[in-house]
Amino acid sequence: MIEINGTDHDRTPRPGQCLRTYLREEGFFGVKKGCDAGDCGACTVHVDGKPVHSCVYPAFRADGHRVTTIEGLGTPDALHPVQQDFLDAQGFQCGFCTAGMIMTSAALSADQREDLPRALKGNLCRCTGYRAVADAISGTCGVTDRGCGVGSSLGAPAGPQVVTGSARFTFDLDVPGLLHLKVLRSPHAHARIVAVDTSAALAVPGVEAVLTHKDAPDRLFSTAQHENEAEDPYDTRVLDEVVRFVGQRVAAVVATSEAAAEEGCRRLIVEYEVLPFVVDPVLAMAPGAPVIHPDKGMEEGIVRAESNVVGELHATLGDPEAGFAAADAVHSATFRTARVQHASLETHGALGWLDDDGRLVLRSSTQTPFLTRRAVARLYDLPQDRVRVVAGRVGGGFGGKQEMLVEDLVALAVLRTGRPVKWEYTRSEQFSGATTRHPFEVTVKAGASSAGELTALQLTVLVNTGAYGNHGPSVMHHGCHETVAVYKCGNIRTDAVTVYTNTVPAGAFRGYGLGQVTFAVEQVLDELARMIGMDPVTFRELNVVRDGDDLTAPGDHVEDLGIASYGLDQCLDHIRLAGAESDAAPEGWLVGEGMAIAMIAAGPPGGHFADASLKALGDGRYELSVGTAEFGNGSTTVFAQIVADELATTPDKVVIRQSDTDVVGHDTGAFASTGVVVAGRAVLRAARSLRTGGDGHGFFDGTPRSVAFNAQWFRVAIDPDTGELRILRSVHSADAGTVMNPAQLRGQIEGGVAQAIGATLSEHVDIADTGEVTTTTFRQYHLPTFADVPRTEVHFADTTDAIGPLGAKSMSESPFNPVAPALGNAIRDAIGVRMTDLPYTADRIWQALQGS
Repeated sequence: MIEINGTDHDRTPRPGQCLRTYLREEGFFGVKKGCDAGDCGACTVHVDGKPVHSCVYPAFRADGHRVTTIEGLGTPDALHPVQQDFLDAQGFQCGFCTAGMIMTSAALSADQREDLPRALKGNLCRCTGYRAVADAISGTCGVTDRGCGVGSSLGAPAGPQVVTGSARFTFDLDVPGLLHLKVLRSPHAHARIVAVDTSAALAVPGVEAVLTHKDAPDRLFSTAQHENEAEDPYDTRVLDEVVRFVGQRVAAVVATSEAAAEEGCRRLIVEYEVLPFVVDPVLAMAPGAPVIHPDKGMEEGIVRAESNVVGELHATLGDPEAGFAAADAVHSATFRTARVQHASLETHGALGWLDDDGRLVLRSSTQTPFLTRRAVARLYDLPQDRVRVVAGRVGGGFGGKQEMLVEDLVALAVLRTGRPVKWEYTRSEQFSGATTRHPFEVTVKAGASSAGELTALQLTVLVNTGAYGNHGPSVMHHGCHETVAVYKCGNIRTDAVTVYTNTVPAGAFRGYGLGQVTFAVEQVLDELARMIGMDPVTFRELNVVRDGDDLTAPGDHVEDLGIASYGLDQCLDHIRLAGAESDAAPEGWLVGEGMAIAMIAAGPPGGHFADASLKALGDGRYELSVGTAEFGNGSTTVFAQIVADELATTPDKVVIRQSDTDVVGHDTGAFASTGVVVAGRAVLRAARSLRTGGDGHGFFDGTPRSVAFNAQWFRVAIDPDTGELRILRSVHSADAGTVMNPAQLRGQIEGGVAQAIGATLSEHVDIADTGEVTTTTFRQYHLPTFADVPRTEVHFADTTDAIGPLGAKSMSESPFNPVAPALGNAIRDAIGVRMTDLPYTADRIWQALQGS
């Protein structure tokens, strides 16, 4: 007998069952799965008042004990004090980690609260950067009265549900008759499937179906999801007879339990014809290299399949050679960024079923429900109105869920079996079978006059897209354009290629290529400023675009961009003031400071659509329907504030339906920094329509596009004996236009900076020479914990944008981009050596100090 939240439960756990799955089967969905290895803390519960990670706690050990989950800690009408503190401090964003974080925090003693880095070492958060969590535990209230509208720190509408564990994420749903899907993945980097013997797998009790490439549609698509489908190469099949990376799906087993499905996968016998492979992008372009997609070409969106080049950019502005010849100082260097995983605590996954009308319904952890519906409908020759895609609350995205990685196969299983089907990635699959950030190699050459004027810029960029080209060409173009368009330089040359290799595919990631190229450009410009003896802030002030300037870059991806509000000058002022203050460092340590800037477009070129509808419910409340998903981006809160302002009501009177293809017309999705600036415009139009007697409908196509600016500054200390780096001070300044919600915007910035610090100092996904991903757990990956993230001092520029709703601009991705180069510049200032390869781990810093 296990007492759960005061009630006895007498169901006997299955042999080997962990407490987490037992609790969820009993209906306690606030207990989350983030790792199943005791690394993340999302599953934390109390056993006899003590916090435990329930994913590694055997369920049978709870027999005779008292178990408390987040649902039993307090009630909506009588919150536990810690739940109230998290609500008051807005101590969460997506909220997936929040139940576990609250359960750990609620059990802390007074002494433990004095040492939070140690006390919270077992709880990970990918969204907040931990500062809001610290504020919650200290009792700091950052949320204002719920009656306030735009400009107030309104709490998230779903906040009460998040802190009590009743917010429903993708799998927080009891579906009768559910089947479970598991996938056999390729052990080879490149091979042709000769035969698959399914007989032993089908003989496993509980196995209902085995799906191979012979059962799947022979139709190409891209896992990347964009409004303009021509942006991405069509090079992927649901199940392919050729596998191109270790970890690619080979076959799927559908069974009545996960255990049966896994056993079915183990019993599949696959005969492979192993093919030559290549994992290095330089070697992939060399004559004689294995061709990864020999059967495809320009018709599928691949520019030079015979050379494994999926996309390329060669463009010139002005006369770079003349610009370099006129320079008094020229500097060139090559930089390399690592593979980084999104590490959303909620892994990829989907549930699928047929509704009473026979329609296919997919409940998915996705940033793009409408684009996913379009893709699934096309794959299976279904009218779009016969497919419904719903996103519950999404447990983190960061671009990783702008992919269709699960829905296509779940749809096949549902259509084949006629039964509900679930597929949820394991954490290991997330590393080896999802996507990563694109690794870049960027060579930058820059020239300047002795007076500090940039005379020429040259970029040479190599992008490793992995085995499939999802997002590869777009990430390359985006990364190269705004990075240089922020500077006034009349002579620029860009040469960039995106290359296939037999490695896990890369995909969309926060910043979408800008972070990688900015990492190189901002460090070369910093070195150039040193060469001419100029302060780095002053050097940038002399060369950045100004209000009223046209944005220019080689190529055409900035043609519809405009500076609709300008706050970069204020951002630079904030950074200059930060550098005037000093911070104490350990005796004998080397101290340095560095800064960097970045500019980002609000939305992709070619349009990004949002649809919204608003109606009065007759009791003083209004129902707003929007297509945009909520995954910690805060857009839902802002939508409520916009409606409240326009209709002279309060946000708590606004009921929001969202992320459901049955709710509104077409919505491109929540990515590319569009949640507030595109969907927010549609919401504003819907509110104004209803206020003036219209039908309450609003639509916006995402054009024209504005730009946002960010600047980051660090002071660091480095131990010369070990290479250990400590961030003494972190300052970030953001031009976000009208600040719609200061607390949530600050949280977005703190979280973006924290994620970028991780990508700069510790995070990396390693690939063996065989092409196999060898980083498969959080413990190997070194995701930043509470102890690793400093408090970032956040400043806002005072601007009002002419394009965004009520003057707002985007700020979900952009804080990430200037962090790595600012840290690189600070390290250079401290040790006198320019480090060029990420991550900047302590051993690499020590080696740089030794000159090796």
